[in-house]
Amino acid sequence: MKKLINYEAGDRIPGRQWVPSALQLRQYAEASGDFNPIHLDDNYARQLGLKGVIAHGMLTMAQLGVMLTEWIGQEGVITRFEVRFEGMVYEKEEITFSGVIREREGNTLICDLEAVNQDGDRVLSGGAQITVSQ
Repeated sequence: MKKLINYEAGDRIPGRQWVPSALQLRQYAEASGDFNPIHLDDNYARQLGLKGVIAHGMLTMAQLGVMLTEWIGQEGVITRFEVRFEGMVYEKEEITFSGVIREREGNTLICDLEAVNQDGDRVLSGGAQITVSQ
């Protein structure tokens, strides 16, 4: 795999796929204390007009963070990480996380990030700043 120090503007970040499961949603609810039934009760979510239960936004953000940390490993640190939630992520829906280096200045990489569902709809966008270790 390409070393972090060798990334330049325009380079793509290695992507990641994720399919949220009922178990993950339950475990996240227990860890976060967010037991809103739209994340856990399919019938309740459907009564509200949703296609089914939805993943917690912060759980989806965390999966994007996993993509970043798997990529940078011990070669750098995340010094900024922000997202904008643009759509709902449903249980059993395949989500693809990706990113591109927008800018490199010295040891700093500025990254544009996104997540799309299996229909190609963007559900999350954001950015990160990575400081490459010397």
